[in-house]
Amino acid sequence: IKLSFTKDSSSKGDVSQFAALATSLAATIGTGNIIGVATAISLGGPGAVFWCWLTGVFGIATKYAEGFLAVKYRIKTEDGTMLGGPMFALERGLKAKWLAVLFCIFTVFASFGIGNMVQANSLSMLVERTFNINPNVSGLVLSILVALVIIFGVKGIAKVCSFLVPFMAVFYVAGCFIILGINFEYLGESLRIIIHSAFNPLAAGGGFVGATVIAACRFGISRGLFSNESGLGSAPIVAAAAQTRNPVRQALVSSTGTFWDTVVVCGITGLVLVSSIVAPNGIDASEGAGLTEA
Repeated sequence: IKLSFTKDSSSKGDVSQFAALATSLAATIGTGNIIGVATAISLGGPGAVFWCWLTGVFGIATKYAEGFLAVKYRIKTEDGTMLGGPMFALERGLKAKWLAVLFCIFTVFASFGIGNMVQANSLSMLVERTFNINPNVSGLVLSILVALVIIFGVKGIAKVCSFLVPFMAVFYVAGCFIILGINFEYLGESLRIIIHSAFNPLAAGGGFVGATVIAACRFGISRGLFSNESGLGSAPIVAAAAQTRNPVRQALVSSTGTFWDTVVVCGITGLVLVSSIVAPNGIDASEGAGLTEA
C-alpha cells in the first residue's frame, strides 16, 4: 500500500503507479462490489459474502502475477509509449502469437458486456427509479462523458481516475460506515449468519430465502471475480504503462487493487446489506439490484 503512493518518477513509464492503480480500481469499484454483492446475497444468501471475500483474498495472488507479467513483457513504441498486457506476455513469453490475437479479439467483445453494458444498465436503472430520468437520457450522457475521457488515451483516463476514484471510494465507504454505526447492535448477528450460512444450508425466514451452500459458494465466487477482475487481463494493460523500476514493484501495487476492491469494499458492502436485512423491519433480501439502493 505504501508503494502505491510512492512516486517512482525516475523509472520508465507513462503514468504513475498510483494512477495505474486508480485506473484499475475505476473499472472494479462500482457495479461488481456494490450491485454485485446485493445480487449474490439475493441469489445465494448471506453466505455468499464470505465466499466473495475469500475470492478477493486469493485474487490478490492472481493480480500480482498479472501485474508482474505486464511490466516484464511490455514494449516501448517509437514515440516512447509503453504497451503491455496479456497479449504481449502470450506473444513474447509463451511465443504463442495466435493466443495473443485471440485474447485481443475476445477483449474487444468482453468490453461491451462486462465493461459497459452491465455498468450502464445498473446506473440508468437506479437513476430512473430514484429520479425518474429516462434510461435513454442516462445512456446518452454516459456515452458523452466516457468519450470525453477515453479520447485522450491511457494518460487522460489515468488522470481522471486518479481524482475520481479516491473521492468515490472514500464517500462510498463513509456512507457504509454510517449505516454500520446505525446497525451496530446487529453486526455480531450478521457476521454469525454470514459465516454459518457459508458452510450450512440456510432455512427460509429471517429476511432471507432458503439458500444452499452451493448457491452461496457459486454466486459469492462469481460476483467476487466479477468485482475484482483478477485473471481477466484488463488491469495488466494499464499496469504496463506504470512508471516503475521493475516488475515486482508494480505487481505489488496491482495486487493491492484486489485488496481494496473485494476484501475491503465488498466486505463492507456485504456487512451493510446483511445487517440491514437482519435489523427489525429491515429491507427485503429478494430485491436484488434494488437491495443496495434500499
